[in-house]
Order: sequence, then structure tokens, then C-alpha cells
Amino acid sequence: MNIYGERMPNSSPRRLPRGRYALSREEVERIQRSRLCAAMAEVMAEKGYVATSVADVLQRSGVSRQSFYQLFEDKLDCFMAAFDVAADLLLQHLLEMVGADEHRMPGPDAIDDPLGGFERAFTAYLAALAIELPYTRLFLIEVYAAGPAAMRRRSELQDAITAVFADLMGVTDDAGRFTCQMVVAATSTLVTRAVAENDVEGLSALGPRVIAHVRTLWHAGAFGTIVE
Repeated sequence: MNIYGERMPNSSPRRLPRGRYALSREEVERIQRSRLCAAMAEVMAEKGYVATSVADVLQRSGVSRQSFYQLFEDKLDCFMAAFDVAADLLLQHLLEMVGADEHRMPGPDAIDDPLGGFERAFTAYLAALAIELPYTRLFLIEVYAAGPAAMRRRSELQDAITAVFADLMGVTDDAGRFTCQMVVAATSTLVTRAVAENDVEGLSALGPRVIAHVRTLWHAGAFGTIVE
């Protein structure tokens, strides 16, 4: 299954039927876009960004070249769309686990128990990385080969994760926010090696160690002023 719940076989995916059918143009484009993003992530997981061609993505997705260029300008444009899919999925997992509202603020249970909320959110983060390894490789590894625009998008994603982390922990001052930023940056580095090696067990094993370290930082006052 891909990120959209659609089955993505390794070869000869089922194409949309030719001629007239019940789906609207918008729905067809949504399906094609999702298949292309999934194919981009899957092929890059095997070949890397540089060696992946538009032709590779078309073969894996079963979408025509004409349809590809109706949706995307080029390979990088498709990569950026796939990156956004991965980022949305990751943030969705984190926010759901802390019961966040429409403003991305943690729910009352997380506010009453910020360390417990962090443990649930971090466990969900690692699970999300393991479930969608091709997308995970995309924004943790292949993003470096995709160029400056992709790196800026990666920085924005890390900033968003840092903001969720800080809100979850009730941090209110700059020193505490900087601690959150360091934890997020260090975690990204730690998980990258496991992702590069497709080591799902290694990803899971990081959870207790990082959670324990965050608890130590919390009790040492490293998160600065917090909201009680």
C-alpha cells in the first residue's frame, strides 16, 4: 500500500480504463498525482535521485508522459510534491498522537502530561518513518541530491516539527525552543543511518534511548520556562 492507501505493485500497475468512465477529471488527476508521487519515492529508494528518470517514474506508476507533464514541470517538481506528501503524513501522525486541534495545539491530555505526550508522539514518528520507508528516504536522504529548493523545504519541515515539539512540551522561551530545535536536529541525524540501511528494528530501538534523554533534559531544566 502507498501513502494514499492504494496498492502499488512492482511492475505493470493497473491503468485507468480508456474512454469514458465515471471519475471526474479532478479525481483522475488526483489519482495520477498520487501514483506519480508514490512511484517517485519508490524508484528513488532503489536508484537514488540522480539516477531516477521521468521514464522510470512513468513505468512504475503506469501514468502517461503527457499526463505527467500536465501535472508537473519536471522531475524536481514531482519530487517536491512527493516530499510534501511525506511531510503531511508525518505531521498528521504527530498531531493525531497528541490530540491536536485545528490550530495544531496539543490536546488537554498532552498538556497535562507533556513527557507522556512526547513519548506517544515520538513513538508515532518512528512508526511513520518505518511504515513508509521510500517516502522517509526521500526527505531524509535524497533531498540532499535534489538541490537548494528541496533543502529549504526540508528545513521548513524541521521547523514545523520543532514547533509541534515545543508546543507539546509547553515551552515559552527562546532557550527552551532552542533545546527543542537541537533535539529535532539530532533525532534527524540518528534516524537517517537506520533509514539508509532500511533498518526498521534500528529505528524502533532509538525510541527508548531518545525518550529517556529528553526526560533527563526536562528534569534538568533544559527546556527553560514552561507553561504549567
